[in-house]
Amino acid sequence: MIITVAGYKGGVGKTSTALHLACYFQTHGSTLLIDGDPNRSATGWSKRGQLPFKVADERQAAKLARDYDHIIIDTQARPELEDLAALVEGCDLLVIPSTPDALALDALMQTVDALHKFKAEQYKVLLTIVPPKPSRDGEAARAELLGMELPLFQTSIRRLSAFQKAALTGVPVYEVKDKKASDAWSDYQAVGKEIVG
Repeated sequence: MIITVAGYKGGVGKTSTALHLACYFQTHGSTLLIDGDPNRSATGWSKRGQLPFKVADERQAAKLARDYDHIIIDTQARPELEDLAALVEGCDLLVIPSTPDALALDALMQTVDALHKFKAEQYKVLLTIVPPKPSRDGEAARAELLGMELPLFQTSIRRLSAFQKAALTGVPVYEVKDKKASDAWSDYQAVGKEIVG
């Protein structure tokens, strides 16, 4: 499978999502994570520690891609319309992460509007960095998106400090010493299962 993670807003867990989906797909065959973000966040993550899959610069992708069963692409925030169209055309599924706050949801709707311009259908929204109860932000955002009949993952990614620890040490979240690390990983496992079916 080729899965692209994209959206119009930074800071919504795009790289964390790409990286942990790559961890999940690595258990289903060899997986390549292509770092297409000019910030090279995924590359930086991999250099700080060790990941169970290869991370490659987008400029190396064409040569390497044929050697892998699955490809996950981390993109820059706010791609141009023609870039977004090309990303959608070149993947099996476009994952759009969004936090449940108003600014991120506005950016999400801009992304969805752009996708509708070229009649893209193979995308799905993933709510990320969802605050714990008593906050109802995640539930409110989910209800709003479902009310608009947007394709939405059943699973949300909880806001957990284990993700920051994983990024700092350069490992997947399931390798950090944190009592919530297994919860954090189970969220992405559930998303992976939704994709694979």
